Amino acid sequence: MQKDIPLLRKAYRAWCAADTFRRNRERYKRYTYGDQWCDTVTDRDGTPMTEYDLLVSLGRRPMTNNLLRQLIKTIVGRYRNEAAENRRYDTAAGSAHLLNDMPEMDARMLEEFIISGCAVQRVAPERRIGGTGVWVDNVDPRTFFVNRHSDPRGLDIDLIGMFHDYAPDEVVARFGGHSARRADELEQLYRAPDNIFSAADGFGADTSAAVAFFAAPAGRWRVYEVWSLESNTRRSRGGHIETTFTWRCRHLAPDGTVIARYDSPYAHRSHPFALKLYPLIDGEVHSFVEDLIDTQRTINRLVVTIDTMMSTAAKGTLLFPVKRIAPGMSINDVARLWSAPDSVIPIGSGQGEMPTQVVTNTADSGAYQALSLQMRLLSEISGMSDAMMGRNTSGAAGSALYEAQVRQSATGLADLLATFDSFTRLRDDKIVTADIPAPRS
Repeated sequence: MQKDIPLLRKAYRAWCAADTFRRNRERYKRYTYGDQWCDTVTDRDGTPMTEYDLLVSLGRRPMTNNLLRQLIKTIVGRYRNEAAENRRYDTAAGSAHLLNDMPEMDARMLEEFIISGCAVQRVAPERRIGGTGVWVDNVDPRTFFVNRHSDPRGLDIDLIGMFHDYAPDEVVARFGGHSARRADELEQLYRAPDNIFSAADGFGADTSAAVAFFAAPAGRWRVYEVWSLESNTRRSRGGHIETTFTWRCRHLAPDGTVIARYDSPYAHRSHPFALKLYPLIDGEVHSFVEDLIDTQRTINRLVVTIDTMMSTAAKGTLLFPVKRIAPGMSINDVARLWSAPDSVIPIGSGQGEMPTQVVTNTADSGAYQALSLQMRLLSEISGMSDAMMGRNTSGAAGSALYEAQVRQSATGLADLLATFDSFTRLRDDKIVTADIPAPRS
């Protein structure tokens, strides 16, 4: 078995180039699922800590009003309803849709697409426990790599792939070729005492990136599936130079050893990945959730501010002049009578101020108006109106007005959902043009 360190290096660099995307994705995912006080800040002494810990240290109670999750659930739910109404999965790829429970897979993929701006599925005919056919897998962006590109169609992609963490038996079954000798070679390769990071020497990345890329979980063997677009040039009989391009796959071990290689066996003659990045401007990805993070943070802060004001404001506080306490009574007696229903508090004779009750009106602070403004901004930025989310609907408004409001809201989501539809069409094209691959080592 030969090694291909240069190809592994290219894959590694492509994966490292997406580090900012992966870190942003983790943040957006935390916000989406309710961990919205996770950002790192510094206190007055410059000590770094999470916003949660900072608020606690200031005696405040962090509160989360998670609106992002509800927005995403509404978009995904609307997509699933429209898919059912329009019979979106009644296509030439229908058998694969049934095999893979594609409505469920696409719903989860859309959720990922909304959060991170990245949708990746791998389409490959395989024999699995669930049957033999064209299988479609949602690809975790943390395991995926692709060269930097700017064409929304992906026509400038020349390197793409992912890493798999297989059980040892699966590696032998996939790449052993039913050969005992080959199985022994794989065992020796993956159980060698050499440092698995030896191949990363000189790759020019930090240790944390190397660990994430090269270290498989305990009991698993990592295999890198790397597809590259390669050219072959030859001279024809007439003296003309002819150049052909071929997508070639290599499966690599962590030390760069090639354990399988083959040209694209599919009718589409390309790689098995369907990919869509949104919106992919200058090669950058900016997700739907990214635009809503700051508004969600402001809403949370206003909720905490209002809660703090309410907890510290005077609520029925009694100012009782000591000189007006009746003879034979104590201030504790006054307090007990004040909190009891239908009580009578005797007032002592003499001149002076009468008892008064203090109640603070927190509504005059402007925090409620600011919160209402942020809620409206969230609806406007996201394109999700009350009608779209089924809120504040009135029968007096009429169904025509309600439908018009829903259509207007849907316009703001049209680009996002149309881009995702483009992704599913690309995926279906790969499904109907897939063949059984014939890898060779």
